[in-house]
Amino acid sequence: MVRRAFSELSDIPTRLYAFSDDMDGLRKVPDNVPNREELAQHLGKPLTSVPDPFGTHESFGHHNNARLRSFLDRFGFDYEFKSATECYRSGLFDEILLLMLQHYDDVTNVILPTLGAERRATYSPFLPICPKTGQVLQVPVVEQNPQAGTIVYIDDAGKKTEVPVTGGHCKLQWKADWAMRWRALDVDYEMSGKDLIDSVRLSSRICKVLDGRPPDGFTYELFLDENGEKISKSRGNGLTLEDWLRYASPESLSLYMFQSPRKAKRLHFDVIPRAVDEYAAFLRTFHETPDRIARMDNPVWHIHGDDAPTEDLPISFGILLNLVSVCNTDDPAVLWGFVGQYVEGATPETHPLLDRLVTYAIAYYRDFVEPSKVFRAPSSKERTALEDLIGEIEGLPDGSDAEAIQNRIYEVGKRHNFENLRDWFGVLYEVLFGQKQGPRIGSFVALYGVGNFADLVRRTLSAPS
Repeated sequence: MVRRAFSELSDIPTRLYAFSDDMDGLRKVPDNVPNREELAQHLGKPLTSVPDPFGTHESFGHHNNARLRSFLDRFGFDYEFKSATECYRSGLFDEILLLMLQHYDDVTNVILPTLGAERRATYSPFLPICPKTGQVLQVPVVEQNPQAGTIVYIDDAGKKTEVPVTGGHCKLQWKADWAMRWRALDVDYEMSGKDLIDSVRLSSRICKVLDGRPPDGFTYELFLDENGEKISKSRGNGLTLEDWLRYASPESLSLYMFQSPRKAKRLHFDVIPRAVDEYAAFLRTFHETPDRIARMDNPVWHIHGDDAPTEDLPISFGILLNLVSVCNTDDPAVLWGFVGQYVEGATPETHPLLDRLVTYAIAYYRDFVEPSKVFRAPSSKERTALEDLIGEIEGLPDGSDAEAIQNRIYEVGKRHNFENLRDWFGVLYEVLFGQKQGPRIGSFVALYGVGNFADLVRRTLSAPS
């Protein structure tokens, strides 16, 4: 999105790097992977030297890289993938690694004040890769030889070992590594989470030591799980992006990412329906705005540029969820029977976005709405109001639109002395749908059919308590 905006402002060519720190040592075994005991035997090794616990790729690092690339490809990103392992081993970083070795003391002095006494005594920006074990070592470096391009460290046996800093024989500590990458790849812009604010500051100082210009950046907030806690990759709490895409469109996820990046947001299943419907609303507004510059104020432009889908989404995701609920079906054809009556001439072929929405609604309802549904019996006052509602709904003129239906439902609530009409609509949601809230009832009735809705109320009232 930033790249699209920059390209609108400037004719300077841009390149987008997706960089994987796959040469980092495996610090601990994640809680959410198979074959954890086998993985534990490879602690400390670069991720690209650790066996893939899923058994699908040549290493754990390659597995994670493949997942990242698959996700980016699904969104159609125009990017260049960079593997830290390949960059180190191919020699791409060698020139800047040698430059860092020349400025060893200056780089080290940037980091030392931020460390505790024990860590300060052994810190080195260079981490040798042990020739025997293949592990990434955090060991004392006792000599630096810029002319030879080597360092000397003390191994576990107390023996001095000399290794080149180039060719993948060493990697850098995180903050030094980030600065080196900016310098070597000539990075102009990079976003990062608020947990890396200090790292950005220190890496920027190191980048200047290396005669580089730190990139401009943007600090975004972190995502939270359903309990408002930070999402952890190792714990696997919260919602993964792959999960989102099982229940909603990539466009809705893009919108969720676009909005309020400086605000901590819950990334949980219950935010999906709103994001889906907000995207549809923004898409509608986008096409109702003829001026191209004014369109740039719409999130849809930042998601699609000028090539936004032209299809209107006349039915909200929330309404489709209720339709799935009352129809109690996994068959999209059943739902399209109602949709085709509500939107004249609509078919899955003429409305492909809506067809995808139907499929998503079925999956979301089955996994999240249905298991949590709790129906309750109406009170005597509510029963009387619902009986009255049947007559009012059936008395509507043929072809009444959603607004007329909504107004008639309002009138019934007022007539039966619901001081807060939200309580009246809460009765409809809880008694008819088994949930605390839902979409606009008038729009749902217009889709489902006045007669069908009256029958639904009648069946509910006649069901045993």
